[in-house]
Amino acid sequence: MESEARPAFETRDGGVIVHDEFLCHVTAYGTCGGQRVGVPLGTYRAPTLALALWWLRDRAVWMADRLDPQPENPRFPRGALVPVADTAPDVPKALRTWARDVGHQEQVAYELAAGRLVQIAISDETTEYELLAESVDALRMQRTVPALVVPVA
Repeated sequence: MESEARPAFETRDGGVIVHDEFLCHVTAYGTCGGQRVGVPLGTYRAPTLALALWWLRDRAVWMADRLDPQPENPRFPRGALVPVADTAPDVPKALRTWARDVGHQEQVAYELAAGRLVQIAISDETTEYELLAESVDALRMQRTVPALVVPVA
């Protein structure tokens, strides 16, 4: 039985790092009652690096489509949507641009494969939108490392 090819990334010293499973989260953060509040928009446990990247790109476009709906859509009553000021941050455009940026996707893949947490955060005046991914293997390894104990005097 042949095993599936897995993405492998070399470390600077020539070793190979392979992480197989990734936790991905999408969250919107805002202020409510004077406190920062996070609203989970989705979570996915990706069995492969390729699926983790696909899900992050898909969620970025999903958020952009909801933040920037088309006014001609019959689901919206006439006058329900109004344009924002030209000076307002264009979060939907930034999300779509990030999702299409092949070079950035390769960098994200490298960071995840190396076991590092990846966070993409984009903000407007009221809300921060965060895409987050991390290796399940790296999380497991962190749990097995003994706590640092420093003797006191």
